[in-house]
Amino acid sequence: MPTITLPDGSQREFANAVSVADVAADIGPGLAKATLAGTVDGVLVDAATLIESDAALSIITSRDEDGLHLIRHSTAHLMAQAVKQLYPDAQVTIGPVIEDGFYYDFAYEKAFGPEDLEAIEKRMSELAKQSIDIVRSELPRDEAVAFFDKLSENYKAEIIRDIPQDEVLSLYEQGDFTDLCRGPHVPHTGHLGHFKLMKLAGAYWRGDNNNAMLQRIYGTAWASKKDLKGHLHRLEEAAKRDHRKIGKELDLFHLQEEAPGMVFWHPDGWTIYQAVEQYMRSRQIEQGYREIRTPQVVDMSLWERSGHADKFGDDMFTVKTEDREFAVKPMNCPCHVQVFNQGLRSYRELPLRLAEFGSCHRNELSGALHGIMRVRAFVQDDGHIFCTEAQIQDECATFIDFLHSVYKDFGFTEVIYRLSTRPANRVGSEESWDKAEKALADALDAKQIEWKELPGEGAFYGPKIEFSLKDCIGRVWQCGTMQVDFSMPGRLDATYVDAGGERQTPVMLHRAILGSFERFIGILVENYEGKMPLWLAPRQINILNITDKQQDFCKKLEKSLTDQGFRAHCDLRNEKIGLKIREATLGRVPYMLVIGDKEIDSGKLAVRTRDAKELGPMDIDTLIAGLTREVATHGRNPLED
Repeated sequence: MPTITLPDGSQREFANAVSVADVAADIGPGLAKATLAGTVDGVLVDAATLIESDAALSIITSRDEDGLHLIRHSTAHLMAQAVKQLYPDAQVTIGPVIEDGFYYDFAYEKAFGPEDLEAIEKRMSELAKQSIDIVRSELPRDEAVAFFDKLSENYKAEIIRDIPQDEVLSLYEQGDFTDLCRGPHVPHTGHLGHFKLMKLAGAYWRGDNNNAMLQRIYGTAWASKKDLKGHLHRLEEAAKRDHRKIGKELDLFHLQEEAPGMVFWHPDGWTIYQAVEQYMRSRQIEQGYREIRTPQVVDMSLWERSGHADKFGDDMFTVKTEDREFAVKPMNCPCHVQVFNQGLRSYRELPLRLAEFGSCHRNELSGALHGIMRVRAFVQDDGHIFCTEAQIQDECATFIDFLHSVYKDFGFTEVIYRLSTRPANRVGSEESWDKAEKALADALDAKQIEWKELPGEGAFYGPKIEFSLKDCIGRVWQCGTMQVDFSMPGRLDATYVDAGGERQTPVMLHRAILGSFERFIGILVENYEGKMPLWLAPRQINILNITDKQQDFCKKLEKSLTDQGFRAHCDLRNEKIGLKIREATLGRVPYMLVIGDKEIDSGKLAVRTRDAKELGPMDIDTLIAGLTREVATHGRNPLED
């Protein structure tokens, strides 16, 4: 006679064992129809799972994160079923859930094409409408091998042979299709109506290039038609905003094979870069940071002592000379400890905040490189705070305020917070990890911030807060971090003298706001679709003459604006004014000053925005005052207001 406790604390008693679906039906027909699965005492299970003893139960629907995961997992099976019906000789391999969707790998002699995707998607829709029951069963390992051997599903049989012999395996059957899977799954295919197949790719079996090449079909699946439509719209927007495309259109940067993963900045792109760096430098000075510069190439012995050689050795570029091995620095923290170690430090100097726009190199796999978002050479807005244990929480809280104000100036107001805790492979005592994790959690709680824990995702030397920002089309970018490190200062012999004259080991806080400049600028380009706010725009004002008669006036106007610190450029070409306006608009120049005889005679400037708004006649002093205000407020008070 199980008693079921629901999330609101209410309880329901049943005379016999009861399934998750039965409990949902007992609550109400609406919930019964919406039920996809349940969590029983914290374990995610199928809706058909029987509960035989007292348990805590949460009903999972499509509104839940677990529910969306199930929809995507089951849609991968739906796709495999459609493929097997259309192409019986195709063999199924694996089909996991990924961000925003799923994929499934198939072994098939003929190459799939766009027309095949259309046919598969159509068949999937037909199968979904049939609301085919999805039923779980179990088989001993050897019987499961025989089952898939009989179906000529060689890849599935190979997977099973690698599983220990005494294990019982679960299979899921839906109509004429059966797949090996741990589950759980939705109750029937009627829950799977909102999907789209996205693209084809190649993939080696088990990720080994010595194995057969398989065909991978990617898809996306959502809980509703509205959600699917929204996702496809975001993908369209993302394609329009691709920083690689806009970077080429605006001549900001390029990459080439002779320096893979390393950016060639062009003048306008470097102007953006410098604006970001100068802004961060001034803000860090306000926050009490002292800027330093450390070597680019350092003896491997330092990386061995810090622990990086062991954990990141494969990602480091190394060189040997004079019987010594050196590494191009993949990160800055061990070098910052060396600066701290010069001279005898007193507790009165703490917290000591050091910052570096540190150039780092990491040997990323070539297949992982992506424009300027994922590179091998990058610069971090890196900082390290050396402090006492008692100062940790205040420093973390101060940093959170600092980070918020920086993101706001760049136009990002929505921040997501995650606390990554101790990984399995780590250094330091459990006591130090307890203290570090508590300090970060307390700092977040003190700010009344909602945050989510990411178990096991911390760095090897300490836990971290990950700060992610959301852009204008809803994409989430992880940029900032704050990490508490009780380990590295001790490994690298950092000490200070406390109030009692005793030597102590400082705590080291690793922090960044932008992450890498390259990636952050890529995010900015995509967020603004190249229409950078005035303070970041490489070309802020274009001055356009209508005829040659206005050339001298335009040059004087350019000098006046340049003297005030604005990036103004004259376009004095012998071209029609319409062409000049069009090119400045395509170049995303924030403001255009159209100068003809009327403007010279009146002393009033015709001001136009890149969005084709005419701001009317404006004298030079009013223009400069408005531009100055817009730059000072980082675009929050535009000239047109």
